Amino acid sequence: MMRQYELVERVTKYDPDADEDLLNRAYIYAMKAHGTQKRASGEAYFNHPLEVAAILAEMKLDTATIVAALLHDTVEDTEATQQEIVDKFGPEIASLVDGLTKIAKLDMVTREATQAENLRKLLLAMSRDVRVLLVKLADRLHNMRTLHHVKPEKRQRIAQETMEIYAPLAGRMGMQLIRDEMEDIAFGVLNPDAQDIIVQRLVRLHTESGNVLREIEIALSKELAANGLKAEVSGREKRAYSIWRKMERKQLSLDQLSDIFAFRVLVERVDECYRALGVVHRTWKAVPGRFKDYISNPKQNDYRSLHTTVIGPHSMRVEMQIRTHIMHEIADRGVAAHALYKDIAEAKSGDATPAKESNAYRWLRHLMDVLQEGDSPKEFLEHTKLELFHDQVFCFTPKGQLIALPLGATPIDFAYAVHTSVGDSCVGSKVNGRHAPLVTHLRNGDEVEIIRSEAQVPPPAWEAIAVTGKAKAAIRRATGAAIRKQFAGLGREIVEKLLERQSHPFVEKELVKAVPRLGHKNVDDALAAVGRGQLSALDVLKALGLTVDEKEVRAMRRKVSARKAAGSSKFSLPVRGAEANMALKIHPVTGAVPGERIVGITMPGEGITIYPIFANALEQFDQEPERWVDLAWGIAEEGQRFPARIHISLINEVGALAQVTQVIGENGGNIDELQLVKREGVRDFFDLTVLIEVFDNRHLNDIMKALKSRPSVNSVARVTG
Repeated sequence: MMRQYELVERVTKYDPDADEDLLNRAYIYAMKAHGTQKRASGEAYFNHPLEVAAILAEMKLDTATIVAALLHDTVEDTEATQQEIVDKFGPEIASLVDGLTKIAKLDMVTREATQAENLRKLLLAMSRDVRVLLVKLADRLHNMRTLHHVKPEKRQRIAQETMEIYAPLAGRMGMQLIRDEMEDIAFGVLNPDAQDIIVQRLVRLHTESGNVLREIEIALSKELAANGLKAEVSGREKRAYSIWRKMERKQLSLDQLSDIFAFRVLVERVDECYRALGVVHRTWKAVPGRFKDYISNPKQNDYRSLHTTVIGPHSMRVEMQIRTHIMHEIADRGVAAHALYKDIAEAKSGDATPAKESNAYRWLRHLMDVLQEGDSPKEFLEHTKLELFHDQVFCFTPKGQLIALPLGATPIDFAYAVHTSVGDSCVGSKVNGRHAPLVTHLRNGDEVEIIRSEAQVPPPAWEAIAVTGKAKAAIRRATGAAIRKQFAGLGREIVEKLLERQSHPFVEKELVKAVPRLGHKNVDDALAAVGRGQLSALDVLKALGLTVDEKEVRAMRRKVSARKAAGSSKFSLPVRGAEANMALKIHPVTGAVPGERIVGITMPGEGITIYPIFANALEQFDQEPERWVDLAWGIAEEGQRFPARIHISLINEVGALAQVTQVIGENGGNIDELQLVKREGVRDFFDLTVLIEVFDNRHLNDIMKALKSRPSVNSVARVTG
């Protein structure tokens, strides 16, 4: 355990003006408060806040942050109170401690709801003072370092939470060193087999490559020096989780990955970064399409660097990162480095960053604006994870305004990023001057023009297409309002018809007075409840002081609903975006289900064929954009099923096929077609393709997940054509 004087010495070494008395008092107070408490490892509990303080001291943070780290668990886990912290250490430190204290005794039914509320409190505290985040991340990092002492089931939950929330949060705030360590530890817990395989491959690769890393370092250093550049060059192998993530993202095997080695070139000034880039490209051949300039277009977390990939010695692909020393500090430590390098240091180096507020702080405030829209804990967690995980692309409006979006964003996300009203009224888009489907994935540098119509209402299926939390929340609100309006209209008609039979006029003012008796806020809410069937029209009439036969109410509802249905869609498929006289059919090879992104291709004389966006068959229409039709799923009728074809690799053993059909049946799927093929030259496996009918994408994923869990099933995947 670190002694009291050792912690003080660490802090005063980088901050001679640190308040030593405050540090000493906090050390003693926390040690006494935690007393004889023990951690899962058996060591004294006080060692945990002490190690958290040590991590923050390595980042050279201010005294208040170090003190908050020492005290961060006192209110939650000891007899200490928030008022005591205020009295003994002042309101500033007490505010930090309060932001780090979980909400106690929450009346929540689920763990998810409790997690969401605690996360909401943490994010709000972070938006007021980012030091809360720094302490929380250091706290989580030390917990991850000691995770092997925790029970397996809890270990899995903590690792998953870290991977989904805290590691990407550290990345968003630019703290890459903490993110990398968290992800590697969590990866080892969640997927130990994959981690072992990658580590073994790296060891073998390092042995086979010998001194190649050193050879490249020496050669590059000489070239840079010969061109008058003083630079530090260092090479490294990429981390296991980073390699795994790239394999998943690009659908590559470990043997197909070529740029496992990465080199970092550190120089003094920004102009030297571009000069060094020229030297690198003159020395080795650049790989086309692998250059990124994050200096002129920094990431949302303030990360700045030049990235390029070259063919180095021995035909080895090598990734190069070129940046200044200050950029490197911010890349590793993010917001924790800003306090050290904001004014004087950057002025001396010529390394300019935003003067008043970093991108990371702006992103944090934007995140809070988006998350305030969440209607439920589930939505809050969903939007948080969406905002945390995505990387960026930079697009432009026709007037040249720069819009930063997550990787995989579509024109729908772009429209909502410009303004909510633009998104709500979007009916089409042009990308780089050409009409493009709304499901198009935008790329860096795209110029996007949104085509609008005030008569447009965002279809519910857009929520599955959008990737930003802002767009999803806005679509959910807009479609919810539209659906509510439809149900209110249906309810109004039912009530009007019943009142007409009673020879009683529909008077809005009378209904306004009756609404409180019905338990609703206003007339539209009450009528929408009638339309949904949540409120009986009979109760509305009773609230108005009238009586009517209940059978008559049910008959009226059936008549109105039938007429509405007859006048709505002519298609059996609940698809929006096609002209009313066009026949629709689903591509038979892949199938398509609600929840998946879909696109239509016009077939002369046949109508429109619906394809899932991942269908290989779409490639044949790349040169015929005039045949593409933007489609989106509407609302399916209750119980309606849709086809999806899946491929199953099945172990050749007794009862294997029975397991597949049993799983599909138990999970409510319907087998429409089944084909079993024995692999030539492979005796142990069969290939099985099944066309199953499901309600939506979630239903399909549940079936595929259940299949994967069976011992006879080697793999399950959608057929892409």
